[in-house]
Amino acid sequence: MAEFKPSYLYRGLPGHPLHPPLTDATIGIYTFALVAAVLSELGVADQPLAQAWWLALLVGLVTTVFTALTGLADWLTITWGSELWKTATLHLTAMVTATVFFFLAAVFGHGDYVDRSLTAGPFILTIIGFGCLTAGGWLGGAITYVHGMRVLSLPGEDAVQAIAPVPTEEKVRAEEV
Repeated sequence: MAEFKPSYLYRGLPGHPLHPPLTDATIGIYTFALVAAVLSELGVADQPLAQAWWLALLVGLVTTVFTALTGLADWLTITWGSELWKTATLHLTAMVTATVFFFLAAVFGHGDYVDRSLTAGPFILTIIGFGCLTAGGWLGGAITYVHGMRVLSLPGEDAVQAIAPVPTEEKVRAEEV
């Protein structure tokens, strides 16, 4: 086992970063919010879905805090001005923009939650937020799958070591490459 680094607490282990799994949760919550909003607008259980939409936005905003902080911790390690930094900065911008729209939808939609009826303004803000979220997710995919950030290439790694929740010497060396 390799030496434990404090950065593992907020960035994750080599080969097991914290930011990507948090994005899965956050994107899933906002996706549910959008689906609830659309179904509410279509009249499918419109009153309970209007409330579910607003509550999902709140939960999404809470998870966004943790997702954004771990993403920021990764972003701060990128070489300023590099192509990876440019892509990551676009990703950060898209995600902050999405968060602003979701926040505005929650603020202006609180009355909709109380009245159990989703109105056009918060609904449109939710759609715009989801569009920005989708663009940000695309850019996040480029960070991982094109630029290869935080990806280790250890195809022959022993399965037990590959999944071990500890920093192994092999993973630490692979991350430093």
